[in-house]
Amino acid sequence: MLKDIISKLRKYEILIRKAVNTSMQGESHSVFKGSGLEFDDIRQYNYGDDVRTINWNISAKGHGAYINTYKEEKEQNVFFVLDVSASQRVGVQGMQKLDIGKEICGVLTLSALREQNSVGLLCFSDKKERYVRPDKGNRQAAQILKVIFDLHPTSDQTNLSKAITMAMNIIKRKSVMILVSDFIDENYEAALKGVAKQHDLICIHLGDPREQNLPQLGIVQIHDKESSKSVWVNTSSKEYREHFEKQFLQKREELENLCKRYGADYLYLSTHDDYVPKLIKLFKLRKTRRK
Repeated sequence: MLKDIISKLRKYEILIRKAVNTSMQGESHSVFKGSGLEFDDIRQYNYGDDVRTINWNISAKGHGAYINTYKEEKEQNVFFVLDVSASQRVGVQGMQKLDIGKEICGVLTLSALREQNSVGLLCFSDKKERYVRPDKGNRQAAQILKVIFDLHPTSDQTNLSKAITMAMNIIKRKSVMILVSDFIDENYEAALKGVAKQHDLICIHLGDPREQNLPQLGIVQIHDKESSKSVWVNTSSKEYREHFEKQFLQKREELENLCKRYGADYLYLSTHDDYVPKLIKLFKLRKTRRK
């Protein structure tokens, strides 16, 4: 079973890598490399240099204006934060939000490790479910994929703020942090702002069509897996259905605006989407921005 999954993920990873590389017109850019800069040296200011790179401390000594020079980081730290709480187990069997989240983490893990990056993983509910320390190589790929696809969470609940804080405490060096969740939680804005400030954050928002458009089944009992509470609702009521859809779209828009405000990348994926072209588009945009 795991062998079939890995074969599928490798095929998707190759498609993403080739598409992103081709879009850069033959340059040796890849999905993750070059998303950051590190300090290299200082040199005297020349006409046309970006004034934002001026080193004011050195320039203030009175020997002319000097600027900082930077070089593209050859390697990245890539860290996945995957929500494995009960609300992720929504959707058709084999195509639940959690299934899609696992596949995305798997695909991008293979891509990152192929480019000699260091990759780590944190799976969370309302606590740390599993953690894989960042490392490189084929053995790391095998370990991460095994953890992702063999994981059985011990808690049904979610705590996004706690998970983000845990990730920030674990990862000290600036990293590409990929947060994969349905974001069904409250009071995580401060934590999201903090991690976006410290890291290159990508939020992948997972959803299922039934969370937006309820099937018309009359009066039914809806069970919340995380709180273990049930309520009776009339799914055929036009007012209730419109309210349900409006609430979903509003929360999605709020999260997207939150990411824009704090400089994080945002991507919404439905369980019915072909996620490969959407990931390709996301990484093309990231590369174009940095170019």
